[in-house]
Amino acid sequence: MEIRHIHPWDVSVKEAIQIQSKLRVLIDLTDKPDAINYVAGTDISSSKRLNQIWAGVLIFSYPQLVKLEERWVEGKTDFPYIPGLLSFREIPLLLEAFKRIEIEPDLIFCDGQGIAHPRGMGLASHLGLLLNKPTIGCAKNRLIGDYPRVGDKKGDYSLLRYKGILVGVVLRTRTGVKPLFVSQGHKITLKKSFEMVLSCCMRYRIPEPIRQAHLMVKGLSRSK
Repeated sequence: MEIRHIHPWDVSVKEAIQIQSKLRVLIDLTDKPDAINYVAGTDISSSKRLNQIWAGVLIFSYPQLVKLEERWVEGKTDFPYIPGLLSFREIPLLLEAFKRIEIEPDLIFCDGQGIAHPRGMGLASHLGLLLNKPTIGCAKNRLIGDYPRVGDKKGDYSLLRYKGILVGVVLRTRTGVKPLFVSQGHKITLKKSFEMVLSCCMRYRIPEPIRQAHLMVKGLSRSK
Protein backbone atom coordinates (compact mmCIF):
# COMPACT_ATOMS: atom_id res chain seq x y z
CA MET A 1 0.00 0.00 0.00
CA GLU A 2 1.08 3.54 -0.66
CA ILE A 3 1.96 5.44 2.51
CA ARG A 4 2.19 9.20 2.73
CA HIS A 5 5.24 10.53 4.55
CA ILE A 6 3.85 13.84 5.77
CA HIS A 7 5.68 14.34 9.07
CA PRO A 8 8.54 12.89 11.16
CA TRP A 9 7.94 10.37 13.95
CA ASP A 10 10.96 11.08 16.13
CA VAL A 11 9.35 14.03 17.88
CA SER A 12 8.73 15.38 21.37
CA VAL A 13 5.32 15.43 23.04
CA LYS A 14 5.02 19.15 22.28
CA GLU A 15 5.89 18.58 18.61
CA ALA A 16 3.39 15.69 18.37
CA ILE A 17 0.59 17.98 19.61
CA GLN A 18 1.58 20.61 17.06
CA ILE A 19 1.55 18.02 14.26
CA GLN A 20 -1.95 16.87 15.23
CA SER A 21 -3.23 20.45 15.24
CA LYS A 22 -1.81 21.06 11.76
CA LEU A 23 -3.08 17.79 10.27
CA ARG A 24 -6.69 18.07 11.42
CA VAL A 25 -7.55 20.58 8.68
CA LEU A 26 -6.75 17.83 6.14
CA ILE A 27 -9.39 15.41 7.45
CA ASP A 28 -12.19 14.72 4.96
CA LEU A 29 -15.55 13.83 6.55
CA THR A 30 -17.44 13.19 3.31
CA ASP A 31 -18.47 9.77 2.05
CA LYS A 32 -15.75 8.49 -0.27
CA PRO A 33 -16.08 4.67 -0.41
CA ASP A 34 -17.87 3.41 -3.51
CA ALA A 35 -17.97 -0.37 -3.51
CA ILE A 36 -16.63 -1.88 -0.29
CA ASN A 37 -15.32 -5.35 -1.01
CA TYR A 38 -12.53 -5.62 1.55
CA VAL A 39 -12.26 -4.25 5.08
CA ALA A 40 -9.32 -4.24 7.46
CA GLY A 41 -9.17 -4.52 11.23
CA THR A 42 -6.21 -3.22 13.20
CA ASP A 43 -5.04 -3.50 16.77
CA ILE A 44 -1.96 -3.13 18.95
CA SER A 45 -0.73 -5.03 21.98
CA SER A 46 2.15 -3.82 24.09
CA SER A 47 4.40 -4.97 26.92
CA LYS A 48 5.46 -2.20 29.29
CA ARG A 49 8.00 -4.53 30.82
CA LEU A 50 9.71 -5.14 27.48
CA ASN A 51 8.81 -1.76 25.90
CA GLN A 52 7.63 -3.92 23.01
CA ILE A 53 4.69 -3.51 20.62
CA TRP A 54 2.88 -6.00 18.37
CA ALA A 55 0.84 -4.49 15.53
CA GLY A 56 -1.65 -6.50 13.52
CA VAL A 57 -3.67 -5.96 10.34
CA LEU A 58 -6.31 -8.44 9.16
CA ILE A 59 -8.17 -8.29 5.84
CA PHE A 60 -11.75 -9.56 5.44
CA SER A 61 -14.16 -9.88 2.56
CA TYR A 62 -17.24 -7.68 2.90
CA PRO A 63 -20.05 -8.26 3.64
CA GLN A 64 -19.24 -11.95 4.18
CA LEU A 65 -16.51 -11.16 6.74
CA VAL A 66 -14.33 -14.07 5.72
CA LYS A 67 -10.73 -13.59 6.83
CA LEU A 68 -8.46 -13.48 3.78
CA GLU A 69 -5.11 -12.24 5.07
CA GLU A 70 -3.27 -11.37 8.27
CA ARG A 71 0.01 -9.58 8.85
CA TRP A 72 1.81 -8.51 11.98
CA VAL A 73 5.05 -6.91 13.06
CA GLU A 74 6.92 -6.64 16.34
CA GLY A 75 9.02 -3.72 17.43
CA LYS A 76 9.97 -1.28 20.16
CA THR A 77 8.79 2.24 20.83
CA ASP A 78 10.30 5.15 22.73
CA PHE A 79 7.24 7.36 22.60
CA PRO A 80 5.46 7.46 25.99
CA TYR A 81 1.93 6.20 26.62
CA ILE A 82 -0.13 9.42 26.65
CA PRO A 83 -3.89 9.44 26.03
CA GLY A 84 -4.57 11.60 22.98
CA LEU A 85 -1.13 10.88 21.50
CA LEU A 86 -1.32 7.11 21.05
CA SER A 87 -0.98 7.42 17.27
CA PHE A 88 2.66 8.46 17.71
CA ARG A 89 3.28 5.34 19.75
CA GLU A 90 1.30 2.87 17.63
CA ILE A 91 1.03 4.00 14.01
CA PRO A 92 4.70 3.52 12.98
CA LEU A 93 4.37 -0.24 13.63
CA LEU A 94 0.91 -0.39 12.06
CA LEU A 95 2.33 1.14 8.89
CA GLU A 96 4.97 -1.58 8.78
CA ALA A 97 2.21 -4.18 8.96
CA PHE A 98 0.24 -2.45 6.19
CA LYS A 99 3.33 -2.54 3.97
CA ARG A 100 3.14 -6.34 4.04
CA ILE A 101 -0.48 -6.84 3.04
CA GLU A 102 -1.33 -7.96 -0.48
CA ILE A 103 -5.09 -7.26 -0.51
CA GLU A 104 -5.71 -3.52 -0.32
CA PRO A 105 -8.72 -2.70 1.90
CA ASP A 106 -11.49 -0.30 0.91
CA LEU A 107 -12.14 0.61 4.54
CA ILE A 108 -10.18 0.29 7.78
CA PHE A 109 -11.57 -0.25 11.30
CA CYS A 110 -9.33 1.05 14.09
CA ASP A 111 -9.39 0.25 17.78
CA GLY A 112 -9.29 3.88 18.88
CA GLN A 113 -10.70 7.32 18.26
CA GLY A 114 -11.31 9.18 15.01
CA ILE A 115 -12.29 12.84 15.31
CA ALA A 116 -13.66 12.25 18.84
CA HIS A 117 -10.36 13.59 20.12
CA PRO A 118 -9.26 16.85 21.79
CA ARG A 119 -7.58 18.01 18.57
CA GLY A 120 -9.82 16.06 16.17
CA MET A 121 -6.93 13.76 15.28
CA GLY A 122 -7.29 10.37 16.90
CA LEU A 123 -5.51 7.24 15.68
CA ALA A 124 -8.15 6.42 13.04
CA SER A 125 -8.03 9.92 11.53
CA HIS A 126 -4.24 9.98 11.59
CA LEU A 127 -3.94 6.55 9.97
CA GLY A 128 -6.54 7.45 7.34
CA LEU A 129 -4.53 10.49 6.27
CA LEU A 130 -1.30 8.52 6.01
CA LEU A 131 -2.88 5.69 3.99
CA ASN A 132 -5.34 7.92 2.10
CA LYS A 133 -8.10 5.46 3.01
CA PRO A 134 -11.53 5.63 4.66
CA THR A 135 -11.16 4.84 8.36
CA ILE A 136 -13.51 4.45 11.33
CA GLY A 137 -12.62 4.83 14.99
CA CYS A 138 -14.22 2.26 17.33
CA ALA A 139 -13.29 2.95 20.94
CA LYS A 140 -14.41 1.06 24.03
CA ASN A 141 -14.16 4.16 26.21
CA ARG A 142 -14.92 7.87 25.85
CA LEU A 143 -12.00 10.26 25.43
CA ILE A 144 -14.01 13.49 25.07
CA GLY A 145 -17.58 14.71 24.77
CA ASP A 146 -21.01 14.33 26.32
CA TYR A 147 -24.06 12.32 25.29
CA PRO A 148 -27.54 11.40 26.50
CA ARG A 149 -28.30 7.93 27.81
CA VAL A 150 -28.21 5.22 25.14
CA GLY A 151 -31.12 2.78 24.74
CA ASP A 152 -30.55 -0.85 25.72
CA LYS A 153 -31.25 -2.53 22.37
CA LYS A 154 -28.81 -3.28 19.56
CA GLY A 155 -28.76 -0.34 17.15
CA ASP A 156 -29.73 2.26 19.78
CA TYR A 157 -27.41 5.25 19.86
CA SER A 158 -26.85 8.75 21.18
CA LEU A 159 -24.99 11.62 19.55
CA LEU A 160 -21.58 12.43 21.02
CA ARG A 161 -20.78 16.16 21.12
CA TYR A 162 -17.67 18.03 22.20
CA LYS A 163 -17.92 21.75 22.83
CA GLY A 164 -21.20 21.71 20.93
CA ILE A 165 -19.73 19.97 17.87
CA LEU A 166 -20.91 16.52 16.73
CA VAL A 167 -17.91 14.17 16.86
CA GLY A 168 -19.46 10.69 16.89
CA VAL A 169 -22.13 8.35 18.17
CA VAL A 170 -22.35 6.16 21.25
CA LEU A 171 -23.66 2.97 19.70
CA ARG A 172 -25.18 -0.12 21.32
CA THR A 173 -23.87 -2.97 19.20
CA ARG A 174 -25.38 -5.73 21.36
CA THR A 175 -28.48 -5.65 23.52
CA GLY A 176 -27.60 -5.14 27.16
CA VAL A 177 -23.86 -4.72 26.50
CA LYS A 178 -21.81 -1.54 26.99
CA PRO A 179 -21.89 0.72 23.90
CA LEU A 180 -19.02 1.64 21.59
CA PHE A 181 -17.79 5.15 20.86
CA VAL A 182 -17.82 5.38 17.06
CA SER A 183 -16.31 8.35 15.23
CA GLN A 184 -15.30 9.20 11.70
CA GLY A 185 -11.66 8.75 10.91
CA HIS A 186 -11.16 10.01 7.36
CA LYS A 187 -13.03 9.94 4.02
CA ILE A 188 -16.33 8.75 5.47
CA THR A 189 -19.53 10.21 6.92
CA LEU A 190 -20.80 9.53 10.41
CA LYS A 191 -23.87 7.79 9.00
CA LYS A 192 -21.74 5.42 6.93
CA SER A 193 -19.44 4.81 9.90
CA PHE A 194 -22.42 3.89 12.06
CA GLU A 195 -23.82 1.54 9.41
CA MET A 196 -20.50 -0.19 8.76
CA VAL A 197 -19.84 -0.80 12.44
CA LEU A 198 -23.27 -2.34 12.96
CA SER A 199 -22.94 -4.52 9.86
CA CYS A 200 -19.62 -5.91 11.12
CA CYS A 201 -20.69 -6.60 14.70
CA MET A 202 -21.79 -10.20 14.71
CA ARG A 203 -22.01 -12.00 18.05
CA TYR A 204 -19.72 -9.62 19.90
CA ARG A 205 -19.56 -6.01 21.06
CA ILE A 206 -16.80 -4.88 18.70
CA PRO A 207 -16.61 -5.22 14.89
CA GLU A 208 -15.32 -8.63 13.84
CA PRO A 209 -12.22 -7.28 12.01
CA ILE A 210 -11.04 -5.47 15.16
CA ARG A 211 -11.97 -8.38 17.43
CA GLN A 212 -9.89 -10.84 15.46
CA ALA A 213 -6.98 -8.40 15.16
CA HIS A 214 -7.11 -8.01 18.94
CA LEU A 215 -7.02 -11.77 19.49
CA MET A 216 -4.03 -12.11 17.18
CA VAL A 217 -1.83 -9.43 18.77
CA LYS A 218 -2.80 -10.43 22.31
CA GLY A 219 -1.77 -13.98 21.53
CA LEU A 220 1.57 -12.75 20.19
CA SER A 221 2.30 -10.59 23.24
CA ARG A 222 1.36 -13.36 25.70
CA SER A 223 3.73 -15.78 24.02
CA LYS A 224 6.70 -13.64 25.09
